[in-house]
Amino acid sequence: MLNIVLFGPPGAGKGTQSERLIEKYRLVHLSTGDILRNEIANGTALGMEAKKLMDQGLLVPDEVVIGMIDARIDANRNANGFIFDGFPRTTAQAEALDKLLAQKSTSISLMLSLEVPKDELIKRLLNRGKDSGRPDDSNETVIEKRITEYNNKTAPLKDYYSKQNKFFGIKGVGSVEEIFGLLCGQIEKK
Repeated sequence: MLNIVLFGPPGAGKGTQSERLIEKYRLVHLSTGDILRNEIANGTALGMEAKKLMDQGLLVPDEVVIGMIDARIDANRNANGFIFDGFPRTTAQAEALDKLLAQKSTSISLMLSLEVPKDELIKRLLNRGKDSGRPDDSNETVIEKRITEYNNKTAPLKDYYSKQNKFFGIKGVGSVEEIFGLLCGQIEKK
């Protein structure tokens, strides 16, 4: 089973590249952002609480996210593998994910990290905000807070997966095709 953690700050292109990787390798997409936005769109209690936090650039509690991931894995038992998009974001989440996957007799195959400079991320998110209507993509102060939150809480994941020989940094600037080629090249090596 091919289980990929696709990593990178907000605006790095995880969603765009996830779609292409899913199609090529026939993986199930597990995007915590999409799952949470679905909960928000459906007006669930979880969705409303998540929206409050997300609009402030904060993260949703681990136990909520792990529970959602567990349910999605169980609902796709015959999958070729999963692509984890935007999750895990902390070492505690990575440890919980490893434990969850071990209970299901599988593990993370590799972590691919899209590396993009901060000024490029801000530009991409502000442009996305014009089309998406997402308040967290329309306010530069919130965007900077999200990037800072990402850097503070998720940078240790690079070390976590490096110690397992599963971390691979990928240049996230260039054409969609160039970046996709770099991602696939690393997957094929593994």
